Amino acid sequence: MKKQHVVALAILAFITVWMWIPRSGTSTAEVRAAPEREIQAVAEGQPVSEDPNVISVRAERIGPEPYTEQLLVRGRTQAFRHVQVRAEQAGRIVSNPVARGARVQAGDVLCEIATDDRAANLNEAVAQRERAQFEYDAAVDLQARNLQSDVAVAQLKAALESSQAAVARAQLAVDRTQIVAPFDGVIETRTVEVGDLLNAGTACASVLDDSPMLLVGLVPEQEVTRIQVGAAVDGVLLNGQRVTGTVTFLSAAADPVSRSYRIEVEVDPSDQTIREGITTEILVDADEVMAHRIPSSALTLDDNGDIGVKLIEAGDKVAFRKVNIVGDDTNQLNPGIWVTGLQGAVTLVTVGQEIVFSGQTVAANFEWDQ
Repeated sequence: MKKQHVVALAILAFITVWMWIPRSGTSTAEVRAAPEREIQAVAEGQPVSEDPNVISVRAERIGPEPYTEQLLVRGRTQAFRHVQVRAEQAGRIVSNPVARGARVQAGDVLCEIATDDRAANLNEAVAQRERAQFEYDAAVDLQARNLQSDVAVAQLKAALESSQAAVARAQLAVDRTQIVAPFDGVIETRTVEVGDLLNAGTACASVLDDSPMLLVGLVPEQEVTRIQVGAAVDGVLLNGQRVTGTVTFLSAAADPVSRSYRIEVEVDPSDQTIREGITTEILVDADEVMAHRIPSSALTLDDNGDIGVKLIEAGDKVAFRKVNIVGDDTNQLNPGIWVTGLQGAVTLVTVGQEIVFSGQTVAANFEWDQ
């Protein structure tokens, strides 16, 4: 026999003998005979048992409360109005346009065009109107004495009205040399400087109306029926700023590409320190349901991976109940989540839910009003 075989047999014999040698300690029978540890449910704020054979879990009685579900819509901020103010007359800029970022009111001059011959045209039109008026008045006087025909008076009246129209056109041309703000707002862009030549239709500046500011987004087609015009809204901007508002518009037609519906929210006037184009979470009030407010730490999973909570029900029996999370409470002092799926007032295991299992009986040291 080889040396390696002898060594292997020796090791095997040693292990066999070592396993048969009796040793002191707790036997299997003694382990099985050890008393089972008791599970005790203790109300929040009450002391737990100091007995090492008693395992304590915390429980709390929680009832349903009305809760308004909020529908989350991704969107952005947008100005109420943002327009390009364009020239209606051609001409050269003769004064410094309003600076970018300046706040203007409706009627303030943004750009001024040279008057050129427009003033002379106006004076000429006014003179022609005065002559036509004089001729018409004289013709009417003669007509009253049967010295002027009706046809001649009608012709003079038409000439008078034509001259009045010429004055209006000349006056309008002079007025349009000043390009004014159509509404209150902020100058966002300025496209011309002194000396630039503007053609009719050329932009002078853009005016942004940021009062009120809007939150806009797209609502999925399966959720659009849950939103109504006038619903309250909480907005959370990308920078963490929170604003409130009201739904003012909900599109009746879906976007042909995304199949979503446009929603517009008018921000409360007191929240006007926001800019256009900021990414925003829009939380729209939807349906009101009866829900339970529970600590988020009370959630657990069953063997199938379903989210739920563990309750102590009639007979002090532990039961697992599936829940649906419908919202959260951001109160920093007492945070929690809102869930549906529980019926009436329940006794919720808030601490130690992983220790107990469905069907297990626990000892409650206070009366549950089942």
